[in-house]
Amino acid sequence: MDYPTIPIGCKHCEAPLDFEFTFAFQPIINISNRSIWGYEALVRGPNGESAASVLSQVNDRNRYAFDQACRVKAIRLASRLNLQQKLSINFLPNAVYEPEHCIQSTLKAAREYNFPISKILFEITESEHVVDRKHLTEIFSYYRSQGFMTALDDFGAGHAGLNMLASFIPDILKIDMELVQNIDRDRIKQVIVRNLVKTCQELNIQVLAEGLERMEEVAYFQHLGVELLQGYFFAKPGFESLPKVDFSALNHG
Repeated sequence: MDYPTIPIGCKHCEAPLDFEFTFAFQPIINISNRSIWGYEALVRGPNGESAASVLSQVNDRNRYAFDQACRVKAIRLASRLNLQQKLSINFLPNAVYEPEHCIQSTLKAAREYNFPISKILFEITESEHVVDRKHLTEIFSYYRSQGFMTALDDFGAGHAGLNMLASFIPDILKIDMELVQNIDRDRIKQVIVRNLVKTCQELNIQVLAEGLERMEEVAYFQHLGVELLQGYFFAKPGFESLPKVDFSALNHG
């Protein structure tokens, strides 16, 4: 497998962190063939503490180092768990000062742990405050050129909305759970999501619905033709483990 060679030289990215963290993994389902499409790496404290407890320790001094450490640790742990599907990693766009340099630790980890870069998906939340949207576009474009997949997360939750989508076309758009939950009972959500899915189809963007907790929600997105689903209905995140999914529950829907 060929990996690009990237120069190393960012002292901020290599600065030590004064706190520990690890990951829980939540499966992403392909409902069309009832398989696990991938796993999202969700940051946790070393004893299972919440993501918020970890992220509260991230500041301007350690933001670069934390972002880099997240990528490396997620790949290392995924490799140790023998993850064969896609690995979805969230990243902080404001911690990437120059895409070519800041991706070097990810590429190095992929080589070291023999994890194909084609299986790595980088997510940026739409609610994340992006200082420079043009810079984010450059980051995504460069990542894609290196063979990574890209995703826009929590779509519908932030202030950018369609303006963000107009700036960059990701491989995957993840619909925010606030639009997903109870959609079978909410006509307004149905109109919004139905048109969003249609827009994505025309732009060749794959839609992922997250936050699913009920069979009725799953059935609604199946009816819309949305194949990628994620949520407690299928499995809760597994602390440093890859949860299995019991697809038999779908037989009773």
